[in-house]
Amino acid sequence: MSKLNGKTALVTGSTDGVGRVVAERLGADGWRVLVHGRDRARGERVVNDIRVAGGVAEFLQADLSSMAEVRRLSNAVQQATNRLDLLVNNAGIGRGEPEGRRELSPDGLELRFAVNYLSGFLLTYLLLPLLKKSAPARIVNVSSLGQQAIDFKDVMMTNDYSGMRAYRQSKLAQILFTVDLAPELAGSGVTVNALHPATFMNTNMVRQFGTPMTTVEEGADAILKQAIAPEMEGRSGLFFNGQREAQADAQAYDGEARRKLKALSLELAGLVPAKTS
Repeated sequence: MSKLNGKTALVTGSTDGVGRVVAERLGADGWRVLVHGRDRARGERVVNDIRVAGGVAEFLQADLSSMAEVRRLSNAVQQATNRLDLLVNNAGIGRGEPEGRRELSPDGLELRFAVNYLSGFLLTYLLLPLLKKSAPARIVNVSSLGQQAIDFKDVMMTNDYSGMRAYRQSKLAQILFTVDLAPELAGSGVTVNALHPATFMNTNMVRQFGTPMTTVEEGADAILKQAIAPEMEGRSGLFFNGQREAQADAQAYDGEARRKLKALSLELAGLVPAKTS
């Protein structure tokens, strides 16, 4: 049985793919792991595997396309633990069918923006008090090299919709959020970084539309470097390609773009009152 290290991690989207590998490795390393996913049966299987290997884990169910569900997940985390040392925002969806139609979340938002970006934005802010209380703590945003500048005139992509562009914009939004949040966290003992774990990992999402090029284990190695490696202590606001520091799309370093995204996100996530016309 692994020796518990007294630390707790929440890994969203950890019932399959790279998230599952990260959750299992953390469990084997003595972490208490909060496993998250939409499917309870799959989640309980992951929890059982971690426990059989001698770790400690619990399953928390939530559909992160809904901001109400994100809030429910945050409440469940705070009921389950009095500390949170690591938050891995890994849950996400791909581009969809190449000729797919624009899809909406339960809140009427463009689906990829809601799931890949806004859910992690809201969850992070809701859990920040617990992360700060547990400092030193880390936030890891699992993004992608597939990035495209956000069109602030049509963030929800009501015109000329493309699933690939929606995916890329949502992934870049994660990085803008990362770069913007780091100064806000300065001095708190909480760091935040984003990364592209690996290219075309062998996951269900990739196999649906193409041929895998790398393994989920390679992606997990990169995520775990951000999550637990001593050399990442105190480093924040960065983007990594695998295990190497890299430059994201230029918009990530545009202060005005980050300001616009944050203002919109706070409103859409219900963290500030909606503007009235």
